[in-house]
Amino acid sequence: MKLCLATKNPGKLKELVKIAQEFDETKDLELVLAPPEFDPEETGSTFIENAIIKAREAARLSGLTAVADDSGLCVDALGGRPGVLSARYSEGDEAKGREKLLAELKDVPLGKRTAAFVCAMALSNPDGSIKLQVQKDWQGSICTTEKGNNGFGYDPIFLPNGLNITSAEMSPEDKNRLSHRGQAWRAVLANLIG
Repeated sequence: MKLCLATKNPGKLKELVKIAQEFDETKDLELVLAPPEFDPEETGSTFIENAIIKAREAARLSGLTAVADDSGLCVDALGGRPGVLSARYSEGDEAKGREKLLAELKDVPLGKRTAAFVCAMALSNPDGSIKLQVQKDWQGSICTTEKGNNGFGYDPIFLPNGLNITSAEMSPEDKNRLSHRGQAWRAVLANLIG
């Protein structure tokens, strides 16, 4: 089965291929990046809506069934912000986004810094019909300082529940096993092979 991944990011493709290899039943699954002209406007107000927009566009352009994800960080003390605007929270500059978030939380005590990484995935047929939509959360809290060099985005300031290291201090394998994106992708794969 050939599936279009609604992104032009080869790093994300590599990450999802690695997770798919955990399933014997997906050995015939081929993931390909979206065509070069893929550039949908993410106008949704929820992660699911944005995932559907991206999946439909990738499926339309590629002529293949397409899977898309939309993810971000939701901080309780900020009313769920940055949420669907996580990637655009500080003009696309990840370091500035973390700085801005830490500055907004500077007066919030440790026990009140709860947050969750959220990932929604949608699977679209080439005709635009949606085969599947899932959303998974990875609960944790926001640290007061950055720690770790792995991962990207908000990983250096996100402390997953039950752990004493940030997601940026985790190995890629451990992060993929626990993360919101890993959980959502496994749910999609289970549906595809089920």
